[in-house]
Amino acid sequence: MTDTIEVGTASAAPGEVADGWLPVAGLPTGGEERLPVTVVNGAEAGPTLWVTGGVHGDEATGVAVAQDVARTARDLAGDLAGAVVVVPVASPAGLRRNERTTYYGDDDPNRYFPDVERESARPPETQERVDTRLFEALADSADLLVDLHTAGVGSVPFAIRDRVLYGEGRTEPGAEDLAADLDRLVEAFGLPVLTEYPAEEYLEESLQRSTAGAALNTAGIPAFTAELGGHGVVEEDARAAGVAGTLAVAAEFGLLDSVPADVGEPGAGVPGAPVEFPVRRFVGPHAESAGLVRHRVEAGDAVESGEVVADVVSPHGEVLERVESEHDGYVVGRREGLAVYEGQAVASMAVRDDGDLVVPREDDGE
Repeated sequence: MTDTIEVGTASAAPGEVADGWLPVAGLPTGGEERLPVTVVNGAEAGPTLWVTGGVHGDEATGVAVAQDVARTARDLAGDLAGAVVVVPVASPAGLRRNERTTYYGDDDPNRYFPDVERESARPPETQERVDTRLFEALADSADLLVDLHTAGVGSVPFAIRDRVLYGEGRTEPGAEDLAADLDRLVEAFGLPVLTEYPAEEYLEESLQRSTAGAALNTAGIPAFTAELGGHGVVEEDARAAGVAGTLAVAAEFGLLDSVPADVGEPGAGVPGAPVEFPVRRFVGPHAESAGLVRHRVEAGDAVESGEVVADVVSPHGEVLERVESEHDGYVVGRREGLAVYEGQAVASMAVRDDGDLVVPREDDGE
């Protein structure tokens, strides 16, 4: 039988449901920064699925999906074999500002989770301490993780599958086993799948220190990031797809016998991938001229290498540059805003990927 699960003040024995709070930092005005937690512990033994949302404070749909999964899991507690732990708001300091970043620091709060092969001579600052305390709670009980996000305005929903690294902390056969579970996880969710950046770029961007990256590559927990449309407001089709996908994950790994009939099919209501080849995440192409951007393609459009995806024009409307795609693939989102500077990306894309999912971790210079 599943043991009692405790996350912060939320404690649920088998067959119980508990709401509570996970303290993660002290506040200068007194009291604590704390994350809301729901623990739904089934009466029967099984894996523990964690669901996190809102690590970026303006990503509304991810928060809504996490809340709705918690409510549905509560309703299905009697049928649950295993447990569901939900943290719908992983960054209250971002949520209060309705912004991606927090007032702990003006950089990405999703780049401070522990890295098994990283050491620093400097003591951790506030955001790293917050992320570490969430990670420790997650690593203590999670067997699976779905981390819920959104991308840019008008983006199509997709799932990001991290590359599984091996080296000092994991053998290649161990990484292959972990990758097989990761494949099951992302396929069950039902959205188009983009593999993360190549390993060198992945480490340069510190994505092994994201919520899903750290769960996967430090804790060895199958984990992925779901990007559920645009940020700022709850998008209903993406919300429904996120709830259905998360419950489909629960069914795939034996927590539920099946997805409830009233929830819908995973991936329903969102566009499928317009290409048949495997793809990876790519930010670009980039403008070489400063000006005003005029997009020639929309999110979800397939493009070929050499195809023009945007024009950069002067304030008088003169075309300064035609920005061409460097790869075959499709557009997942377009640059927000009208102004573009030299070297800035005009789109986010899913581009052809011939790389391996399981890769050696090379020295990243730290």
